[in-house]
Amino acid sequence: MLPVMSLKRDIDKSTKKDRLRRQLVQRRRRDRAFAFAGLAVMAGVSVVLLALLGQLVYDGMGRISWQFFTSYPSRFASQAGILSAWIGTVLVMLLTALTAVPLGLGAAIYLEEYAPKNWMTDLIEINITNLAGVPSIVYGLMALGLLVYEFHLGQSFLTAGLTLGMLILPMVIIATRESLRAVPPQIREAAYAVGATKWQTVRDHVVPYSMGGILTGMILALSRAVGETAPLITVGALSFIAFLPHLPLTSDFPFLSGQWLFDPFTVMPIQMFNWVSRPQDEFHINAAAAGVILLVMTLAMNGLAIVIRARFRRRIHW
Repeated sequence: MLPVMSLKRDIDKSTKKDRLRRQLVQRRRRDRAFAFAGLAVMAGVSVVLLALLGQLVYDGMGRISWQFFTSYPSRFASQAGILSAWIGTVLVMLLTALTAVPLGLGAAIYLEEYAPKNWMTDLIEINITNLAGVPSIVYGLMALGLLVYEFHLGQSFLTAGLTLGMLILPMVIIATRESLRAVPPQIREAAYAVGATKWQTVRDHVVPYSMGGILTGMILALSRAVGETAPLITVGALSFIAFLPHLPLTSDFPFLSGQWLFDPFTVMPIQMFNWVSRPQDEFHINAAAAGVILLVMTLAMNGLAIVIRARFRRRIHW
């Protein structure tokens, strides 16, 4: 009787092993099929993207020249340039960074390091997450009612910078909090062990350790803002400007002027929209050339984010 039961047990074990082996083989096949499907989709999307980028570069590269950078917009396509547009883009991005980066960094440090964990902070976190997904046109309408009509800032650089600053502020807060959360708790404990205060720990250890991720998130948020059109059209960006804003530097004390903050503005996406809306093919070529330049600016900002992250990671490992 015992040999029969032992034989039955061996048969059951062998059957279970065979079943598990077949299930493992099936799961591996499914994983390979899913990986192949994902690779195929990625390849298809990449081919379409490269085709569109190639067409854009093919149409616009012949128009890019020094004259294109240093000329104002014109009703003649061969004489039109992007001088006022690219200078406006740089100034608006400067104001956006000055608005969003300090506020986002401070809010993230407070929420992650100082704020008590209660229903109020949970409500704030939920609202920040929701604001990151709000369409940009909603920020434009809010800025139109608040900044233009209520605060009477006008259709100016200051309005544009504050609008885009509000747009990317939730993304900066989320990226900064994720970078702070990734800091190992041993670093905080070691700082407390040698007598550091809360602020000294955050300032001298937590923030420097996470600075690579913080700067990466900020630059990626600015990369999104540089291509936004809808909120700027809503707050009154002009599609044709044949002059530059006032200089921020003057010859009189205190040698700084804020008059340029209230000047009318345009940016490169608005200028591209103006050219694309015209029926002449020459203006479409100008729009393609401006698109290539805007794409290079965005890729440069993303490349800068990668370089900064790599340098901070190497510094941490050293």
